[in-house]
Amino acid sequence: MPVNPDLAGRAYPPAGPFEVTRDQLAAFADAIGATGAAYRDPAAARALGHPDVVAPPTFAVRLAQQCEAQLIQDPEAGIDFSRVVHGQEGFVHHRPIVAGDVLTGTLHVDTMREAGGHGMVATRVELADADGGPVTTVTSTIVVRGEG
Repeated sequence: MPVNPDLAGRAYPPAGPFEVTRDQLAAFADAIGATGAAYRDPAAARALGHPDVVAPPTFAVRLAQQCEAQLIQDPEAGIDFSRVVHGQEGFVHHRPIVAGDVLTGTLHVDTMREAGGHGMVATRVELADADGGPVTTVTSTIVVRGEG
């Protein structure tokens, strides 16, 4: 089944809330081999001007993927996840993510098209804080491999 280009331009309802904890940030830092003290130590983070431990820059992908699941699981999308290859990921940080944040993410389907027998899907997740302020924009491109 090819991807459904009619979903391009769709925005899904906000997902979350996602509560960001010190333990999550430390575990993520460990998983990616990030050794900065500000990822684990509140005093080190405060010395850098943050209110609490700060997330490694790529932590936002953890939340964005939970938002992107709305599209992947949408039967209208035509995405066979067993055929998905990750293409690209990008981040624009409007401010750092820190422990204590409560974030929501709104998924936007920027493009869905067929190219060379494969589906090409570009999404954007806008992560916002509890007051609605922008935190991080995560862009992602996936390729849904064709059957040929």
